[in-house]
Amino acid sequence: MKLTDVDVLRRLLGDNDFTFRKSLGQNFLIDDTVCPRMADAACAPDTGVLEIGPGVGVLTVELAARARRVVALELDTRLQPILARTLADCPNASVVFGDAMKLDLRALLADAFADCARVTVCANLPYYITSPLLLRLLEERLPVASITVLVQREAAERLAAPVGTRAAGAVSVAVEYYSAPSLLFPVSRTAFLPQPKVDSAVLHLAVREKPPVELKDEAHFFALVKAGFAQRRKTLCNALSGALGLEKAQVAAALDALGLPPTARIEQLSLAELAALDDRLSAPPA
Repeated sequence: MKLTDVDVLRRLLGDNDFTFRKSLGQNFLIDDTVCPRMADAACAPDTGVLEIGPGVGVLTVELAARARRVVALELDTRLQPILARTLADCPNASVVFGDAMKLDLRALLADAFADCARVTVCANLPYYITSPLLLRLLEERLPVASITVLVQREAAERLAAPVGTRAAGAVSVAVEYYSAPSLLFPVSRTAFLPQPKVDSAVLHLAVREKPPVELKDEAHFFALVKAGFAQRRKTLCNALSGALGLEKAQVAAALDALGLPPTARIEQLSLAELAALDDRLSAPPA
């Protein structure tokens, strides 16, 4: 069964009275070149792969052909009979129905992939859940080696933007702190059914064993980052004094000690400079 064939897909969905739900961000791939490339980036024969949002199983089949084991998390239980049919020839693939934002992923990974040399994540993510889900996977420091996701192109570019450039945002800082991001390839909107209004791209995150900078307090650091980017057009002196209750003179002094002007904005600072600034601002007064 060629799941990327539009006629085959429509017949499969029709046989099961399936209708797309916009609220779930359901857009199924019909370009047969995308999933093999994603699977190649995520898999090795000894790999366990966690897939999120398998849809009708187009990517799942490719992952199962390359990995030791695949576990797919699906929120929409209406897809159960469809996946039972499309994955019938994939004995190393299973589906867990539940919310990826609520399930105990650490326990699931430990149970499902105990005999796998490494674990990766691979997914065609609904646009609405991209940032929250990626941040959960990274911040919880789950035992995954990499994350390969197909997301809205604008989101992919923002997530992979180098910290210290105008394209970066608060989420870019988190991504660079926890992983080494790279854009793999673009995906046209015509690759989906139904066709979305925007193009997509595949993003690969190589999860770091150790962050590139040392922080005294991650919560304090990310509060500073969030405050700065919430008012990114303001200078750091103004943005941080208002949001974090710091004296402007204190922020200016910290910037000066780092060789940065008092007019600096958060988008101009590298990850190392942000870490150094946080270190000075979180230190107790002399």
